Amino acid sequence: MKEITVEELKEKIDNKEDFQLIDVRETFEYETSNLEGLNIPLGGILIETDKIATDKPVIVHCRSGKRSAAAIMQLEQQLGLTNLYNLQGGILAWQEAFDPEMPVY
Repeated sequence: MKEITVEELKEKIDNKEDFQLIDVRETFEYETSNLEGLNIPLGGILIETDKIATDKPVIVHCRSGKRSAAAIMQLEQQLGLTNLYNLQGGILAWQEAFDPEMPVY
């Protein structure tokens, strides 16, 4: 599984690179704090595959990196997608590196 660090993600955001960010946490978690990505909770990831880009990098994240890894495994196995990247450490790593005031749980 391909992975990306929060530093690499921030660089992509700062450089306005073309990629899709998907947050697989539950809606209530997304509402607490998010990185402006598309919210598709893990339980619905295979139902909402039409929302996932196939023509550019897709970075998937959750709270710590475990649910996003599970989502990527499902998508790679079921759909054969090869453009998926797991955000190492999830939103907790982002908070630690860039936004200590971000509310997390």
